[in-house]
Amino acid sequence: MSRIADCFQRLADQRQKALVVYVVAGDPTPDITVPLLHDMVASGASIIELGVPFTDPEAEGPVIQLAHERAMRHRVSLRDTISMVARFREQDKVTPVVLMGYINPIEAMGYEAFAAAAANAGVDGTILVNVPPEEGQVLDNAMLSQGLDPIYLLAPTTPEARARLIFDRTRGFTYYVSVKGTTGAGNLDIKEVSQRLAAFKAYATSPIVAGFGIKDGESAAQIARVADGAVVGTALVSLMAANEKDPARLREAVCALVADMRSAMDAVC
Repeated sequence: MSRIADCFQRLADQRQKALVVYVVAGDPTPDITVPLLHDMVASGASIIELGVPFTDPEAEGPVIQLAHERAMRHRVSLRDTISMVARFREQDKVTPVVLMGYINPIEAMGYEAFAAAAANAGVDGTILVNVPPEEGQVLDNAMLSQGLDPIYLLAPTTPEARARLIFDRTRGFTYYVSVKGTTGAGNLDIKEVSQRLAAFKAYATSPIVAGFGIKDGESAAQIARVADGAVVGTALVSLMAANEKDPARLREAVCALVADMRSAMDAVC
């Protein structure tokens, strides 16, 4: 069983939902990333989504776009990101780590080389925003041969036929994009999210976590009532941007938000 599957089983046994946290590798500086990952786990994070810095992150709103820019000023690459996961694994052998980003750096590295390096470092899977399931088979095969989970995304507009294809191809979990827009855009419509997730769950083959629009403990708790987990990214990255000159304050602020979300989610499960 994979680390991701183990995580969801452990959460179910404890009557908890997954709290999935997103930060960009190397933001605001490379030396803070690994300590911050450990901090977030200690504060209640279940799964880490580690953003791979990229020049043109088209699914991201301005907050996360700027995080990519800050990381790229330090020339943080895909290989650097994988190395950060390896350092994280020196102390944490349990928490799943998923690389989130775009296929372009993986194309440059090569599918087989990427899959081997990622698996060796302790990466558990990928969420690649610009890889539709219809076009991901070659990369999926390279990843699956190394025990990595390719994770695909559902949208509010995804029809049933395509959702069934996504569930057939995704591994570990499925990521539901809960708003129509980029990261950090719009307000969370929990009624719509609940209705769409109820429809998807009728034929889902994996846990579904929901992201985009989750900003605080209250919105995380709303998602925890209807999904298998909540993803928070922009709210954390905003705190990092606001405190980039004060690493101690940055870590404190991020951990406080993660802990608040964990507490709020646990209260409704």
